[in-house]
Amino acid sequence: MNLLKEKMMKYDAPQKFKSAGIYPYFRVIESDQDTEVVINGKKVLMFGSNAYLGLTNHPKVKDAAIEATRKYGTGMAGSRFLNGTLDIHVELERKLANFLRKDDAIVFSTGFTVNEGVLGAVTGREDYIIWDERNHASIIEGTRVSFSTKFKFRHNDMVSLERQLKRCDPNKVKLIVVDGVFSMEGDLADLPGIVKLARKYNANIMVDEAHGLGVLGRKYNGKGTCDHFGLLPEVDLIMGTFSKSLASIGGFIAGDYHTINYLRHNARTYIFSASITPAATAAASAALDILRSEPERIKRLWELTHYTIQQFKDRGFEVGPTSTPIIPLYVRSDEKTFAITKELFEEGIFVNPVVPPAVAPNETLLRFSLMATHTYEQIDFAIDHIDKIFRRYGVI
Repeated sequence: MNLLKEKMMKYDAPQKFKSAGIYPYFRVIESDQDTEVVINGKKVLMFGSNAYLGLTNHPKVKDAAIEATRKYGTGMAGSRFLNGTLDIHVELERKLANFLRKDDAIVFSTGFTVNEGVLGAVTGREDYIIWDERNHASIIEGTRVSFSTKFKFRHNDMVSLERQLKRCDPNKVKLIVVDGVFSMEGDLADLPGIVKLARKYNANIMVDEAHGLGVLGRKYNGKGTCDHFGLLPEVDLIMGTFSKSLASIGGFIAGDYHTINYLRHNARTYIFSASITPAATAAASAALDILRSEPERIKRLWELTHYTIQQFKDRGFEVGPTSTPIIPLYVRSDEKTFAITKELFEEGIFVNPVVPPAVAPNETLLRFSLMATHTYEQIDFAIDHIDKIFRRYGVI
């Protein structure tokens, strides 16, 4: 017997859910990514997308991608380090650094590789990474490849964070890493508390703004969680992705000149990965321009968010501490979560089931997310059907 194959055959969780008719993954979309999509020839309302600003179909974004492909071709055939740097890559990095008021920025091929590459490079064997237990998997993976000492603190618990900071050598680098918006629960990092402790213990801060960019920020500016709290200057490194609000694929890190210079020559996922495509680069750049010029789009997203959260709360749903367009609907059962997802799809509603390891075993949920382009009619339709099915299963 092939030992590898024998080991792989023992993994049968997907098969069990498929045989029960409630397997919810890899649903094939046959249309554009909008508030309504087509799956198996059927129209369903999309409440499972991270396209918070609804820009994936914006004419300027699509035209930018098409024109970049015409001018530069379909791919880079190499890394940024060697033959894969275009003028539009450099232009986008300048725009991102300027937008976030940092010295410089680097564009990576994906958001995941940003966190893996940055965290694997910036701290050494004598240094420390201190991270929130609910951080995204890409941050966790980045801590794994780092040679530094890693300490985990309880979610948004400043007492726990301080306890870990006290364990660190005061003369070594201490990097606190958190999501700005936690991607499954929708709550915000306690950045004011983190900044206070960072000052006290001479630590540095890195914030993952994957779900904050284009959503949060003062006066609907979309700069993210750090600006929401008025703490942009206090955060050393700001990470973001293009696959959410910026309607593309890729990611970036922004910071001071010296750190970015170091990362540009030492982040392995940057120098050993193929460069982000011309189309993706141009699309993200165009989306950033729209984000900056149309604050009313972000305002509309927040109007929908406040309305929807209140509707769910009024009906007795458990939504936790979310205050963003990411709305967790707690079910606390894998089987019920999958079954409800299936029934909602049959009713014409696409939501994402979230089970371990994405959340703790007792925190299984449906992730309901909003776009600025949703209508109130679409939201009301979804809430009515979710309410009906949740009650049928005894969740509320």
